[in-house]
Amino acid sequence: MKIKNESLVKKLEKSGFTDKEALVYVSLLELGGAYPSKIAEYTGLKRATTYFVLTALSVRGLVNEIEKRNKLFYQIEKPEKILRYAQNKVSESEDSLDHTKAIIPEISSLFSLLKNPSKVTYYEGLDGLLSMYEDMISIKKPYEMLAFSKASDLIPLVPDKFIKNYTKKKIELGITTRIFIPDTTENRKHLPIYPQNTPEKFYPEIKYIAAEKFGFNGEIVIYGDSKIAITNFGENKLTGVIMEDKALNEMMRVIFELAWDSRSAKE
Repeated sequence: MKIKNESLVKKLEKSGFTDKEALVYVSLLELGGAYPSKIAEYTGLKRATTYFVLTALSVRGLVNEIEKRNKLFYQIEKPEKILRYAQNKVSESEDSLDHTKAIIPEISSLFSLLKNPSKVTYYEGLDGLLSMYEDMISIKKPYEMLAFSKASDLIPLVPDKFIKNYTKKKIELGITTRIFIPDTTENRKHLPIYPQNTPEKFYPEIKYIAAEKFGFNGEIVIYGDSKIAITNFGENKLTGVIMEDKALNEMMRVIFELAWDSRSAKE
């Protein structure tokens, strides 16, 4: 490859060119125009690939082709054409967004007719874990969150700022919480701190379970009217799944209530 201005190639890629399109465009700029064979040699691309890229750039109005000595010769159009092309892409994207918004009600209506639609999404790592908790506060209506949680394993993993925003959002959305937690000093110490003047009903209602009976390092959260989040806080890898199934959500709520009613609250 003989390209001199590699930094411009990278900038064009950020502007929406593919890597090969950027190479061909810059080669034409540096050569002042060329035949496909010369462009292939200059960029190090295969000749067939070069022809394909030149055609794509030509269709978009970024290069033009003229016939010289019974061969096609290529050169770039005025640089302003790149800006015009980018503006057209933005306009097309906006039109696509408008059309998508318009058909969502129709798709949602058909989706609601499905019997017991279900979905399972897998998450991994800290970013995945945070995405799971963001989903819990994405439901724009009040609900009661039910959970089994080993807080001492969870809280140290999550940034303080995220916890503050999470608890604040729960309050804003009217989400109340009941939770089972292993009865250890660490778990009592690691409970999240709620903002001052938080209405009493938004403080989690907690029941403690003997630590030896809480046999997993993780959390089960039943939330919304159709979702269950199961998270593993294992030492080697954070993993979790969100299951979206109304029937399973209702079953887990029944199991939670049976466990809740069988134990007296402890401070």
